[in-house]
Amino acid sequence: MRKLIVSEFVSLDGVMQAPGGKDEDRDGDFEHGGWTWPYWHDDIGKSFGALMQDVDALLLGRRTYVTHAAAFEPMPPGDQFGDLMNAPKKYVVSRTLKEPTWRNTTIIRDDVIESVRALKAEPGKNIMTDGSSQLVHALLAHDLVDELHLLLYPLMLGNGKRLLPEGVHATFRLMSATPYPSGVVGLHYEQQRS
Repeated sequence: MRKLIVSEFVSLDGVMQAPGGKDEDRDGDFEHGGWTWPYWHDDIGKSFGALMQDVDALLLGRRTYVTHAAAFEPMPPGDQFGDLMNAPKKYVVSRTLKEPTWRNTTIIRDDVIESVRALKAEPGKNIMTDGSSQLVHALLAHDLVDELHLLLYPLMLGNGKRLLPEGVHATFRLMSATPYPSGVVGLHYEQQRS
């Protein structure tokens, strides 16, 4: 069975909202968009590239999908990061998206949890989810997440969408912790199931 990996940027107080840009996600009057940029280090990119070597599918919520599609679809072949993100199959969970805007996309409109279970049962490499807070909460609530790859940033944002949902019990085992020169710590966890 394929692994489903949740890969996220997260603040010390558990916020995952709008790490990439000022106006990426203003829900709840969030004013800290782009909070990860001051902490970038090339080793973070290398680590992400290594993780993506075993990924052949991206599973995303609609808003994250639209943001990613706008960023990566236009990148020309040969762009290292564009090639990395454009190559996998994409699965977007949405009832409102009319047509795909990113190559090699399947829209999941109904029976999301069963569709994800079926996707995990197909042959292939790992499936990765990033951003997509509502989807991540549902995946955790239905015990579909096998690994967490978190980049923990040394700041508190005070408000915003949280990575972990309330009311869900799960046990994870720390597989590795990698500190980066910018103060970010990469944390890799595997879910421990009985």
